[in-house]
Amino acid sequence: MKHKFICIVTLFLLFLSSQPVDAIIIQDTIQKRLDEFFQREIDSKGAIAGVSVRSADTGKLLYDRKGDIRLRPASNLKLFTAAAALSTLGPDYTYKTEVLTDGYVRWKILHGNLYLKGRGDPTLTIDNLKALVKSIKEQNIKVIRGDLIGDDSWYDDIRYSIDLPWSDETYDYASQISPLTLSPNQDFDTGNIIVEVNPGHNLGEKGEIIIHPYTEYLQIVNNTETVSIDEKTEISMERTHGTNTVTINGKVSFNSKSVRKLIPVWEPTNLVVDVFKELLKEYGIVLLGDAKVGITPYENTELACNTSIPLSKILLPFMKYSNNTHGEMLVKEMGKKEKKEGSWEAGLQVLQSELKSFGIKTEALVLRDGSGISHINLVTANELTKLLFEIQDKDWFPVFMESLPVAGVKEKEVGGTLRYRLSDPSTKGKVFAKTGSLTTISSLSGYAKTKSGQKIIFSILLNNLTDDVNGKKMEDETISILMEL
Repeated sequence: MKHKFICIVTLFLLFLSSQPVDAIIIQDTIQKRLDEFFQREIDSKGAIAGVSVRSADTGKLLYDRKGDIRLRPASNLKLFTAAAALSTLGPDYTYKTEVLTDGYVRWKILHGNLYLKGRGDPTLTIDNLKALVKSIKEQNIKVIRGDLIGDDSWYDDIRYSIDLPWSDETYDYASQISPLTLSPNQDFDTGNIIVEVNPGHNLGEKGEIIIHPYTEYLQIVNNTETVSIDEKTEISMERTHGTNTVTINGKVSFNSKSVRKLIPVWEPTNLVVDVFKELLKEYGIVLLGDAKVGITPYENTELACNTSIPLSKILLPFMKYSNNTHGEMLVKEMGKKEKKEGSWEAGLQVLQSELKSFGIKTEALVLRDGSGISHINLVTANELTKLLFEIQDKDWFPVFMESLPVAGVKEKEVGGTLRYRLSDPSTKGKVFAKTGSLTTISSLSGYAKTKSGQKIIFSILLNNLTDDVNGKKMEDETISILMEL
């Protein structure tokens, strides 16, 4: 009788739970598989795995492995930044870039200075600048009897986040931060230019160098040689620290395709001013004064204005392509809007405040930037999954969801950094997640729909990795196990 009573109570408790018996057995099996997997592939190799899995419907923790241990998130930090930016700025938020003057126009002459004022647009392109110059020309201005002045006072003049290592400075993912900056392509790789190397017209000649957009702001040292079609193209490009001198070495095969590389510029404000100066010349507008950086006077007149795409569209390259520069500009913009100060200090205060409003334990975090490039950033897997659960009822959540890379979808604008991963039928198009990668770090956090149709939220933070642990492979295998839920 006692045994029968225990069975009845057990069945009753199972009935009260929202899961059928089979589901509970499957979950226990998966927990055991995950534990064994991490012990074998992570713990035994001296690495650390912080893993958190929640039900997307209830927020209940389904799996927790060192979920409250602080770990370095790499670009998974962008999940915090994107959510805070949507909450603070709103999905329809846009940026303006203005052309202003302190003078007047008479007889086709602008008597005064021309100011190009940036307000933080991370997607400003050469086409936008052309449209501004065209607008000036349509106002019948033929001569500027003054200076061209780039105004980047919207943010402070600190160009790099506090922990950016000097060795990263010349890589495209670590460009300088300015509210007046330029993107050379539709991926919006802000603060960079494209340097292109083509073979020369004859063997033995130097390769032909083309810069996009055209500017004389860079000094090119061309040490290339055009070689026969039997030889392999081998080109290296490097910008010297603290300068805009780019040295290009190597061989370019006579029939090879163009070799292109993104190069971040030193002081991007000056690049925009130089490009704008060249465009004035191209459109037949004579600049009599100098081109330089300064501040727009309070008394001014607007001649032209460019309005950016909305934040909802800016988030796509930020999250899908993991654009670090956008993250830092978003932090400064939040500081500017909420505290009237476009700095990391002010912006990170706003970020912390927004995260608290989502119920995040900010005392458990260390936040040093908006992109995750700092090795000092620390978060927990449980707080990441909590964020992803809590924001699901926000009116801007569909925008956030759309910004996440989609597993196995090869179109770059959809799949992003997950387009070549998790492409098996069981995972393709069913995992929406942010990737992250730094030296010794790999991370993946987001949403998935499992085999049973259950929606889960997960965060996988892997730290202290060495060459014998493939972080991306470990994440993908973890997701494959979770999909059995």
